Amino acid sequence: MDDILTRFTENLVGRLHGPMNFRLILQPLMATLFAFRDGMKDGRAGAPPYFWALFTDPSHRRGMLKTGWKSVGKIFILALILDAIYQVIVVRWFYPGEAIVVAIILALVPYLLLRGPVNRLFGKVDQKS
Repeated sequence: MDDILTRFTENLVGRLHGPMNFRLILQPLMATLFAFRDGMKDGRAGAPPYFWALFTDPSHRRGMLKTGWKSVGKIFILALILDAIYQVIVVRWFYPGEAIVVAIILALVPYLLLRGPVNRLFGKVDQKS
């Protein structure tokens, strides 16, 4: 188990300075842009913050997950594909678990963390005017 964790950590750190490191900026940026777009729509519609509502509003959870995946799903899939290419070039093997973790970090985390606060920000701005 220690070997797997050590390899996983070394491979993650290696992505920072290896080839194709442009994706470490580009993919979170794209997820951020989609989070801003969707958060603004949510705020103007008076919808609750996205990530919080996923846990507290079970009646709308399925629809919210569907719209969220529609926005960030392509970025997630692209992150998986690019990480697979990176692994084949650099590591000479494909570790699907690593690819999934990297895709979650690059695509899903920025989207989930930003959509709710953007909703709050633009919801309050629209209510004042």
